[in-house]
Amino acid sequence: MKKTDLIVIGVLVAGAVAYAFSPATEEARVARGRYIVSSFGCVDCHSPWQMGPNGPEPDAARYLSGHPASLVMPDAPAAAGPWITSVAASMTAWNGPWGTSFTANLTPDDETGLGKWSEQDFIDTLRNGRHLGRGRELLPPMPFPAIRNMNDEDLASIFAYLQSIPAISNRVPTPRPPGGAQ
Repeated sequence: MKKTDLIVIGVLVAGAVAYAFSPATEEARVARGRYIVSSFGCVDCHSPWQMGPNGPEPDAARYLSGHPASLVMPDAPAAAGPWITSVAASMTAWNGPWGTSFTANLTPDDETGLGKWSEQDFIDTLRNGRHLGRGRELLPPMPFPAIRNMNDEDLASIFAYLQSIPAISNRVPTPRPPGGAQ
């Protein structure tokens, strides 16, 4: 084999390796994030449900906007028997031994969603289970113990996708402590 052939092969191999390990383009990141969000069940809790022609379904007009600010929840019913959790029909309010949690607005709204968050804030939140990576604890049913195992690129892809969807202004209530006190 000639020296020039070896150089060409080396350049091709180096290019292939560089391509395989290069960071994803923004378009690829958004597509990967869309895939993860739709596969991991994020929509099931972070999009309010409504009654549709075939039964309950996520409300597409409020996609990933969290618990509706206009839906003021009464105190949850007391747990009885082996049942320790109750869920609102909207699928956005959950009550259990931790108190009452309301699913967050994941849209890029600057005031009520993730609009002012950095990618690192998002990754830190999902890595350590604290709001903005350092605030209050995330509450059930948020599966951050599983999500924290995702690699940084997957978490960055989720964030890129969430930043690409329409912003919806919706201020989610703060969690309530156990016992229903506000």
